[in-house]
Amino acid sequence: MYNFRTDLALERRDIYKKVNKLQEIDGVESTEEDINENIKVTRVKIANENGEKALGKAIGNYVTIDVKKLKIAGEDEIQKTSEVLTSELQKMIDLHTDKQGEILIVGLGNIYVTPDALGPKVINEIDVTRHVIKYLPQYVEEGTRPVSAISPGVLGTTGIETVEILKGIVDNIKPKLLIVIDALASRSIDRISSTIQISDTGIVPGAGVGNTRQEISQNSLGVPVVAIGIPTVVELATLVSDGIDIFIDRLQEKAESNEYLNKLQQNDKYEEVKEALNVGDYNMIVTPKEIDDLIENMKDIVARGINFAV
Repeated sequence: MYNFRTDLALERRDIYKKVNKLQEIDGVESTEEDINENIKVTRVKIANENGEKALGKAIGNYVTIDVKKLKIAGEDEIQKTSEVLTSELQKMIDLHTDKQGEILIVGLGNIYVTPDALGPKVINEIDVTRHVIKYLPQYVEEGTRPVSAISPGVLGTTGIETVEILKGIVDNIKPKLLIVIDALASRSIDRISSTIQISDTGIVPGAGVGNTRQEISQNSLGVPVVAIGIPTVVELATLVSDGIDIFIDRLQEKAESNEYLNKLQQNDKYEEVKEALNVGDYNMIVTPKEIDDLIENMKDIVARGINFAV
């Protein structure tokens, strides 16, 4: 079994292929599209149980939008990325509900912890319409989709599992689809707040950092769940492992035939590095110092993308 320690299906695919020296994985289909020089979209479909077992992710669709130089992105780049998100999200929504189906948007996370604040921040920017349609229908354009939104908080402050809160809401307002926004963990520092994953298989909050909560999915709630996730943290062991790779690359430029270095780079060093870095019971999770600005950029991208898609 592979310790993926990442929420991204694309990274899980790449790790599995590297470890098993495969070009393709049975049950996993993927395509890539370059939108422009800074934006790339990769679509991964897990088609059967073989793919599900290999990647440790549920059967379904996973779309990854990679954005270069987001840290210094201007308004034009943010707007373009949100348009790409809108397009991919619309396709995912259309697979599971009609143009008028009511949607509940859920922002997971802790507003007081910056790397985990993406979901609540997005909720503040969502154009909700359900109440207007109900109480002031004369002011609503015909055909407007009912949209509601909530940020349910975290178990540590509410004492209630998020899925329990959502089940109560779903049972009462009966939406046709949930869109859930959450922060993710990645195996690459380059993906921090520069990657967006959209999936239609739901989400397991906290899975990427070893704090797994109850699953939020069609199985647990009875309605389709589309998840939008942004990596905001990596494990310290991942960061050091990546640094070792960079160090080896530089050494290999001068000693390409060094068999030990070649072997060291080809192997997955994650477990060895993790064991060396764990101090007592502590396992460090890392986020960049620019996380405040990155979260603000991603908040704008995700909120705009959702508003135009729904």
